[in-house]
Amino acid sequence: MKKRSSGLLMHVSSLPGEYGIGDFGQYAYKFVDFLSATNTKYWQILPLGITSFGDSPYQSFSAFAGNPYFIDLDRLVEEGWLKKSEIVQTDLGEDEESVNYAKLYEGKLSLLNKAFQRAYPEIEEALEEFMAVHEDWLPDFACFMAIKKAYGNVAWTAWPKSYRLRDREVLEEFRQAHKKNIHFWVFTQYLFFEHWHDLKVYANKKGIRIIGDIPIYVAADSADVWSRPDLYKLDKNLHPEVVAGVPPDMMSDTGQLWGNPIYDWDKMKQEGYHWWIRRVEESFELFDAVRIDHFRGFEAYWEVPAADETAENGKWVKGPGLSLFEAIKERLGDKEILAEDLGFLTEEVYDLIEATGYPGMKVMQFGFGAEDSEYMPHNYTRHSIAYTGNHDTQTMQGWLNTADTAAVETAKNYLNLTDDEGYVNGCIRGVFASSSNLAIIPVQDLLGLDDTARFNWPSTIGGNWEWRMTQDALLKSHKSYLKNLNKRYGRSL
Repeated sequence: MKKRSSGLLMHVSSLPGEYGIGDFGQYAYKFVDFLSATNTKYWQILPLGITSFGDSPYQSFSAFAGNPYFIDLDRLVEEGWLKKSEIVQTDLGEDEESVNYAKLYEGKLSLLNKAFQRAYPEIEEALEEFMAVHEDWLPDFACFMAIKKAYGNVAWTAWPKSYRLRDREVLEEFRQAHKKNIHFWVFTQYLFFEHWHDLKVYANKKGIRIIGDIPIYVAADSADVWSRPDLYKLDKNLHPEVVAGVPPDMMSDTGQLWGNPIYDWDKMKQEGYHWWIRRVEESFELFDAVRIDHFRGFEAYWEVPAADETAENGKWVKGPGLSLFEAIKERLGDKEILAEDLGFLTEEVYDLIEATGYPGMKVMQFGFGAEDSEYMPHNYTRHSIAYTGNHDTQTMQGWLNTADTAAVETAKNYLNLTDDEGYVNGCIRGVFASSSNLAIIPVQDLLGLDDTARFNWPSTIGGNWEWRMTQDALLKSHKSYLKNLNKRYGRSL
């Protein structure tokens, strides 16, 4: 990111399509074509993991497995494993502007199982080979999901003791008795990785680089914690003693209680941070660049007693610091890593970011509530990524509609916002004109949408992660507008 460039923030689930959720099908390729035609070099997405309770891409059943919802059903029709009529007859959600995860869970997984039954056993050998390639996580993940299904999808901490404690003989008996059920989950990953690989190759050939996202934590109900409970701060019953979150801030008066288990960093360090190195290595097999979420948590993290109902009574605990990233660099070499360095920052956090050399984020929406904020464009450094907003904020139009009057007036005067240009377009111009080498705009802001298109409201459950773009939303005018912006501000080189 040493040259000026730009990108759009658009999660895969938000892509258009006929099948209830954005996927790796034709509309993903059309979006890549749009980026290429506008000389936009980056496509930033959110985590691609298989989602669990709350449908958040930051709470996944596995830090390594991909989301089966993104598999391209049309390709399964081409393979002869599905019939188009079967897809049409399946209720995957009727609202083209919103994802219905409950219907997807019932409908898409049912379709994938039909495809699996037809593909098996001719694909069995290929699945075994694929599982061997990913032997450090896939066998545990597939077994985890099969056991979960067998016990009514309850959390693994509610399974019978022999399964919770991973009794070797009991697990082996289960694997033998449920081999085909386990292979179904291998099948979903086989398809996910194949379809994603083909899309990424297409994007790279078009000159588009993809920025992926690594959540700092894993979900409590995940194959990661079940398979290696010793890497987390758990009690004797394998329940978290403490959980993750952030203290009260501009996003929430009571903080954000995420509920993820906290890593036993001492244990991870003793193992040379092997688990984290593999996680980053796997991410760079999927993406060209990687954003690490909640980066400040590696310097110090907010630790909350597991019994608490809010994050207010947590405390700061020192994280692994630079030693983790030195270990990653030593094993993997220089990688294009971005630091999500938002939130409560201290000098120690700034020092850690500087020591790693990773670029941080500058969200302009945060810049107009305080005098000479670091988030005002004139304070951006070249080695940073500039945004109007991100997946956790309001859309820019939503912010203009509801923000403090003084903050909006500051933005108007600072950016010289006018009705003729459009206030949101003026904000986008401010980000593109900044000195940050990379400018990224959420696609909702490019479309000028208000908070009805907001993707996530932190600290809330329900109604999040659902927004989708319609098939006809990106117009020729958007294409020429973005192309001209890139040219005007030297971001199409």
